[in-house]
Amino acid sequence: MSAIHKLVAQSPTLSSLQFARMQVSDLPNVLVIENDVYPHPWTRGNFLDSLYSGYEAWTLRETDGALAGYFLVMLAVDEAHLLNISVRRDLHGKGVGRLQLDKIVAVTKEKSMTSILLEVRPSNHRALAVYKQYGFEQIGVRKGYYPAADNTREDAIVMRFHL
Repeated sequence: MSAIHKLVAQSPTLSSLQFARMQVSDLPNVLVIENDVYPHPWTRGNFLDSLYSGYEAWTLRETDGALAGYFLVMLAVDEAHLLNISVRRDLHGKGVGRLQLDKIVAVTKEKSMTSILLEVRPSNHRALAVYKQYGFEQIGVRKGYYPAADNTREDAIVMRFHL
């Protein structure tokens, strides 16, 4: 049985999921999801740096404690930068990402931000569709931003959501 399957109970209803601030103790479960859903995942060090920098870092858990997703947001002056948002693979397409975006908007509004900025791979069609449906607009492209297969680089689509 894979590590991801050990985290999976039954698919939760969205109303049963609960947010909590991410702690260092969450990182083993976070890394299971991170390594499962990304071809070039963040490292434990990336997450630790974000936590120690005081970024808005949140987990989303089922009532039994199983991790459903997480996100990290850096606040800078009046703009928030969504650094990482992830949903456990078996929950893709079930509204969990949108629920997290709702929380991100609430947190950033509470902190008096005026917009949310993010980068996304052009090859991440699912995420692009979610962001566009949510109301994010493409504002640019960062050439060669992401590492890709065979020592190549992939562009990033830069998107913004006005609060």
